[in-house]
Amino acid sequence: MSAPAHNLYLFAHAQNIILSFWLSSIPLAPLAITNTHYRILRNAEAGSYGVIAAIAYNMEQILGLVRAAKTARSPLIIQFFPWAIEASDGLLIRTAADAAKRAGVPISIHLDHAQSAAIIRRAARTLPFDSIMVDMSHHESYINLQRMQELVAYCHERHILTEAEPGRIDGGEDGVMDLAGLEACMTTPDEVEDFIATGVDALAPAFGNVHGEYGPLGPQLDFDRLGKVREKVNGRLALALHGTNGFAPEMMQRCVAAGVVKINVNRLVLEDYYTHLHASVGKKPHTQLFEEEVQKVADLTMKWIKICGSAGRA
Repeated sequence: MSAPAHNLYLFAHAQNIILSFWLSSIPLAPLAITNTHYRILRNAEAGSYGVIAAIAYNMEQILGLVRAAKTARSPLIIQFFPWAIEASDGLLIRTAADAAKRAGVPISIHLDHAQSAAIIRRAARTLPFDSIMVDMSHHESYINLQRMQELVAYCHERHILTEAEPGRIDGGEDGVMDLAGLEACMTTPDEVEDFIATGVDALAPAFGNVHGEYGPLGPQLDFDRLGKVREKVNGRLALALHGTNGFAPEMMQRCVAAGVVKINVNRLVLEDYYTHLHASVGKKPHTQLFEEEVQKVADLTMKWIKICGSAGRA
């Protein structure tokens, strides 16, 4: 790192320490009362189970996720990529938030991989998100931390939780910037301390997991590294798991046992939906297809809810 860059990093780190001290003086009680995402994560930590955090792209998927949570009596997190804000002018997010309020079980709304300050501020200011991932991981480390501290504070002022990604979880998913080609970087315990200093509420560590699809060997996870990250965190924030495509149930349960409470899923709960849609579109009445697609999402989501141990916890 060049001398000017190093100086900027030191300045940003000092600001992080000051901000962390300030945030530590803010009582958490209001969040415990008003923020569903906060309660979901805290209860999962206390109960040693994982909560499914599923990406939704349309109405059928939203309804299927809510149906699964209600049927399984489980907490759930419905996630959206920033694409959903632009594509629907926020309508999908408002629809999901309304469905969550009517569900009778704890369901929070999370914005995943928000990679610009403008979209984060817009989401926090105008939409009913309980949590936002402040994803500055495509920047140099010192810039990442500096921008994070500002945006975390902005979200906290609006009683919105935040999530971040220390290290680089290489890959790409539909609806998020293609991250292939960026240098993969595992999370280190030292990075964890820097991120905690920003006041962020949840971390998604990189320990061999990647966004998108894995190679022929499948996921190669470094559980020793995850254990060191958890030890460093020491209950100060929640751990999230990204990059679960292709995970077997046993691997998912091992991650939960290692302390991960927020389980990001995409294809794991949507695969049957897409298979059925491909086979049935144009062959069935739209209303019939709509209902069948909702149930496909619900059935597969309930499977993973049970695997992660959150069934009956609502």
